[in-house]
Amino acid sequence: MSRYGAGASSPRTLTMSKTTKSAPRWPLRGIRVLVGRARHQAGALAAELRKLGADVIQIPFIEIRKPRSFRPLDTALRNLGTYDWLILTSANGVEAMWKRMEKLQLRRIALAAKRKSIRIAAIGPATKKAIERRGIKVDVVPREYVAESVVSSLREKVKGKRILLVRAKVARDVIPRELRRAGAHVDVVEAYETVVPRASRRRLQAALNNPRRRPHVVTFTSSSTVRNFVELLAAGETRSRGRVARAHTGLDGIQLASIGPVTSSTLRELGLPVDIEAREFTIPGLTEAIMRASAKHN
Repeated sequence: MSRYGAGASSPRTLTMSKTTKSAPRWPLRGIRVLVGRARHQAGALAAELRKLGADVIQIPFIEIRKPRSFRPLDTALRNLGTYDWLILTSANGVEAMWKRMEKLQLRRIALAAKRKSIRIAAIGPATKKAIERRGIKVDVVPREYVAESVVSSLREKVKGKRILLVRAKVARDVIPRELRRAGAHVDVVEAYETVVPRASRRRLQAALNNPRRRPHVVTFTSSSTVRNFVELLAAGETRSRGRVARAHTGLDGIQLASIGPVTSSTLRELGLPVDIEAREFTIPGLTEAIMRASAKHN
């Protein structure tokens, strides 16, 4: 059986001729990669993979929705000037917060942030870029793009300080818990929530059951994408103790690619293996990891 499982054809690699050194390489040619990011975010990863020759299948595992109530977020934003630090953990959080600020006509607060009345920490380059696109300076970006690294970067700076953490409804509690232990006063507000796109269930099953569309690799860019993927797969199936075995979900032979250790941990918690993990926890890092894995088997 192919390493890509029953019904999945092995990828082909287009090698460069010695006489055509200027010809582009296609290291992922013949490899089908399933991208499950939210619809409005999938473009960057899909584009990176297509540049390398991959056949990209886009089926969102996540849909971004407004929180049930904006009251906590609105209250925090109206009092943003009373905080010493603002922490944003995703580009989605930046987008949701900014839209709310515009709705509340709080642009003067953004200008105050620009004048350093409040310091800003961002997890990851995408979050940093989303903030800076609004003309706001980011003071801290942790070396690694995970919650633990944020805590490490801020632990010595936050004693006695007021911190506002803007994030999704479902998120780990590492940042608020550890910063409170460091002596900070932390308020956590939800700017958005992620839900499972119902239409994706049928599309995912169809892709897995069609030999011509069956992916060789499935990508995961957050813990939410993992949980929602499992929920999409588990519809109508019985799960034992909340764990999903690869053999019972039609994933036999398909490689699962994670953007970093937190996402990998969620995969393992749900009974799924991590075949590929990015060394740098970014979209380019994930693409590079997939390319390395492909090269090892060719």
